[in-house]
Amino acid sequence: MEKPIFTLFLILSFLLAILSTTIAHHPPRSPTKHNKQPSSFIQSSCGATRYPPLCYQSLSGFGSKIGRSHRQLALTALAVSLSKARSTARFVSRIKNAKGIKHREFEAVKDCIDTMSDGVDQLTRSFEELANLGYTNGEDFMWHMNNVQTWVSTALTDESTCVDGLSDGHTKGGKVKGVVQKRVNSVAQLTSNALALVNRFVSRYKFAKLQV
Repeated sequence: MEKPIFTLFLILSFLLAILSTTIAHHPPRSPTKHNKQPSSFIQSSCGATRYPPLCYQSLSGFGSKIGRSHRQLALTALAVSLSKARSTARFVSRIKNAKGIKHREFEAVKDCIDTMSDGVDQLTRSFEELANLGYTNGEDFMWHMNNVQTWVSTALTDESTCVDGLSDGHTKGGKVKGVVQKRVNSVAQLTSNALALVNRFVSRYKFAKLQV
């Protein structure tokens, strides 16, 4: 059993790497008449998020992959958030050694590195869980989706903890603090949107089950 599971993990990691590369090198494009329907679907779905313009801007370029699938929309939102979280975690790890950084800033950034690392882990687990969901139904579906919701929520808490730690009075005025705050806050907004779309996917599933 270990070999198939390990193989599946490698496949998921490979797919995530491809999607992350696409996100990094191919920014979202303006909608055309060829992707008008997916674009409209994404825009209306993003209305359920806390940051609709950011949601649409970050996902509209993947309309052909998303189609009108709520599951694919949530999965893509998680991939976008995870890609940004990973790059931000690497950035924060490097900037702690910036020349002239204050001691209190250094300590706050070091704590932020730990929470961001955990956030990346939580988002990775969420992405893999949703990607591996397949055609699971009923109680199994809800068990897997509860895992996804819990892990994405935990990642959002990690990111918020980092921002709050850099916002206290002890680190006020530091240049490094401001740069890191801006980066991490951007990740938190993407994660918040991803969580909202995951919740929307779950809600639509529950509603569909009630109609049966």
